Amino acid sequence: MAQLGQSAAAALASSLESVLRSRGSANRVFEILELLQVDEEDVILCAIRTCSRLFGTLLERGELFVGQLPEEETSLAGNYNAEDKYKIWMRHRYNSCVNCLVELMGHESFQVKELSLVTLMKFVELEGKYPLVKAEWKGSFRFPRELLKLVVENLIPCEEDSSLLISRFQEYLEYDDIRYFVMKAVAENIGQVMQKTQKVPLPVYQQNVFSLISSISMPSQESEVINFMVKQANQEEWKVSNLKEHKRAFERMWLGFLKHKLPNGLYKKVLVILHDSILPHLNEPTLMIDFLTVAYDIGGAISLLALNGLFVLIHQHNLEYPDFYKKLYSLLDPSIYHVKYRARFFHLADLFLSSSHLPAYLVAAFIKRLSRLALTAPPQALLMVIPFICNLFRRHPACKVLVHKPGGSEDLSEDPYIMDEEEPSESRALESSLWELQTLQSHYHPDVAQAAAVVNQSLSELEDDVSELLELSAYELFDRELKKKVTSVPLEFEQVRGLFGKKDDLFAEHFALE
Repeated sequence: MAQLGQSAAAALASSLESVLRSRGSANRVFEILELLQVDEEDVILCAIRTCSRLFGTLLERGELFVGQLPEEETSLAGNYNAEDKYKIWMRHRYNSCVNCLVELMGHESFQVKELSLVTLMKFVELEGKYPLVKAEWKGSFRFPRELLKLVVENLIPCEEDSSLLISRFQEYLEYDDIRYFVMKAVAENIGQVMQKTQKVPLPVYQQNVFSLISSISMPSQESEVINFMVKQANQEEWKVSNLKEHKRAFERMWLGFLKHKLPNGLYKKVLVILHDSILPHLNEPTLMIDFLTVAYDIGGAISLLALNGLFVLIHQHNLEYPDFYKKLYSLLDPSIYHVKYRARFFHLADLFLSSSHLPAYLVAAFIKRLSRLALTAPPQALLMVIPFICNLFRRHPACKVLVHKPGGSEDLSEDPYIMDEEEPSESRALESSLWELQTLQSHYHPDVAQAAAVVNQSLSELEDDVSELLELSAYELFDRELKKKVTSVPLEFEQVRGLFGKKDDLFAEHFALE
């Protein structure tokens, strides 16, 4: 195998030198292209490097035909001079090389994939510098969009996970022009692929698309759009230099991706980054309402994450969403104390319930349902939710009637609160009492019992900081107990001496005398 690689490398070097030195040896380019299709990985890698040097040099020399490329047979029979015939012929060989490299982006070897990608992006840069298309008018802007589109299409295949190759491609997305045309190419590709499948989810394809578009980092100011791979004469007049155009392409790409049904795992991934990485860069963030509504209806953790996006649209973009708190209330079920996103849920719930203008019946319904669910919650969750409930009392003093009912019976024979009521206003929470927290005062964990006893006292005005408690785990709680310093406890008892007490002493004296 090593000898085969060395002989192939020598042959490729000889072919390269001959083609570049003399046009009379141009046919030896076939010797190079043929080795792109062999089975040996080392030979393919060597052939790719040779093609990179060959066609890179030809592009720089201007030895490839510029303009609408005629058919090869037509050019030989047509009225072209020898110079044009050579350039047309070599341009066809260049196209064959590009097609081979595109195909090799799906090779089983990652090294072959990576080198093919890097070589194609080198050609993108060189075609930008030495265009193969004629300017439509003087001063018009030229960019090798078609070549970049081929690269993008093969970065997001339908049947193979290409996340590793996409991570290698990320460095090119730092160029503003590359990023802009990649976004346009992705939007176009999504439309073509999803239309063929009649909107049925394609998990591998959609995961590949997400891997690519989630790695796009958008500029936040016009002055940041300055890094271009392809330099233009009137750069500032080029629409790619306009941040608004970038936002329009970004918006079209994401909306095109999100309008189709996604696998559940992808909904979570999108929603986690939505408020930080997507919404701030859209021209019209409210266009996300359809996606967020669909995501909420899925239920579980996905609904929880969707509410974060809805809240951003309500508070920052004046979106009217009258059922927001009803939807939040409906998410309160036993799983909220156990799910992976528990910390995020309570962080968001704390934010959503921070307004002092919320009606007392609404906040009371939240307090009551959280307390009821707390009866079956693990200790680490209870140590977080009890201070959370106390903070709600501080913000909404009218809800303290749940703890102190003036003139009311302390012992309610039946709780009027309706746990299964979906509408908070109909739950009768304000008519109830917070017997659940009183029950937790007898909890087996002393820290929980102590935390629950706080409601028996008058609460301070200063809210408890629950941020550190949101991530509290069972392991941390156990570790905390182990590290507690045990103080000696004075006990009053008569120490037992032996199995039979005083009789043991008599036996001991008897054997001592003997």
